[in-house]
Amino acid sequence: MKREPNKFEEAGQAILQEINEPDQEQEQHKRSVWSVVSIPLLAILTGLIIGAILIAATSSSVYAAFGESPWRGIGAIFSEVYQAYKALFTGSIGDPVRIINALRSGEGSAIRAAFNPFLESLVQATPYIFAGLAVAFGFRSGLFNIGVEGQLFIGAACATFVGYAIKGLPFIIHMPLAFLAGALGGALWGFIPGLLKALTGGHEVINTIMMNYIAFRLTEWLLSGVMTRPDSGGMPISPLIEKSAQIPQFFKSPIRFHLGFFIALGVAWLIWWLLFKTKWGLNFRTVGANPRAAKYAGLSVPKSYMLAMAISGALAGLAGAVQVLAVNRSMALGLSSGYGFDSIALALIGNNHPLGVVLTSILFGTLRNGATRMMVVSRIPIDIVDVMQAIILMFVAAPAIIRSLYRLRKSKEGEETVFVSGWGGGQS
Repeated sequence: MKREPNKFEEAGQAILQEINEPDQEQEQHKRSVWSVVSIPLLAILTGLIIGAILIAATSSSVYAAFGESPWRGIGAIFSEVYQAYKALFTGSIGDPVRIINALRSGEGSAIRAAFNPFLESLVQATPYIFAGLAVAFGFRSGLFNIGVEGQLFIGAACATFVGYAIKGLPFIIHMPLAFLAGALGGALWGFIPGLLKALTGGHEVINTIMMNYIAFRLTEWLLSGVMTRPDSGGMPISPLIEKSAQIPQFFKSPIRFHLGFFIALGVAWLIWWLLFKTKWGLNFRTVGANPRAAKYAGLSVPKSYMLAMAISGALAGLAGAVQVLAVNRSMALGLSSGYGFDSIALALIGNNHPLGVVLTSILFGTLRNGATRMMVVSRIPIDIVDVMQAIILMFVAAPAIIRSLYRLRKSKEGEETVFVSGWGGGQS
């Protein structure tokens, strides 16, 4: 006959259960975190490995070494890859030996110079953060904003005009005003495709692509006409913005690290709060996940589309504004080196989450900054870095490949897959 546990045994079992539950929850949380970060981390590792193969395959010295002997060829492969990635690392993060020596010396100028590669990577990452947030916000709202590059240019043009045309204002007013002008310019450029989608059902992909071309030609006309610098000799470049409109840099030239990076982090936190801590964010995500269900729930889907595209455009405009006000101090046609288009890949790798966007932006900024030194020191084409970014994106977008390569089990929670249904779908 089975004995019933007495009250003391029941109490003991309850205590043991209470003790073990936090450990079980912690273990489950660790598995959940690993399931989220494992695919991007392994995708980055795989991209670096394939990048190493491309470096070896495009090196003439490797072929010359193989002509002498197989062992020399293998040695040349390791040497070329090591030199290339060493240049990539030191050009984007810094030389560890130089950093240690600078810290030992205690000289402020030496320390700043030693950390300058990393600080420059953060400078490169700043417009990526704004542009990535723009794409991610659109995705979360069920919209595919391909017009970030054009919105970036319009935002930069508006910020530039306010920055040099208005004079006599104090810094505390002029700089935020120019920054806000960039956001409003981008918001207007994003609102137009949102309005067309809401009123006519026009696909935002097509409309934003067309708006890109209009933005490029419009800014070219402005920089060649009413916004041309008087002493430029006809070159399409704007006047320098007023000092009162400039986002301050923390150190003297050539270190360009500026306040805009911390502003970008603040905006990323604000977007996270808006999306996940407010009813408006819930409405945006509901429309993005299922517009029909959102409509039956009483939400205004057209209004959500217009507002989401305006906010997305404003974030893209801030990317252009921060580049002008903090780094370039004027606007030229070569303002952006593809920030708007790279931001699509960036947002996907970051899982359309503000934190993921920030981390991926720093990764992209690091790769972009280090690629220049890699090209100079190792004579490796800078396009190799673009190929690595594309490979990383491909593996993140197709996690089954990574799971097959590294024999990973599929998470019970599953991965969050982002797709665009009919060029305007959402997230599931």
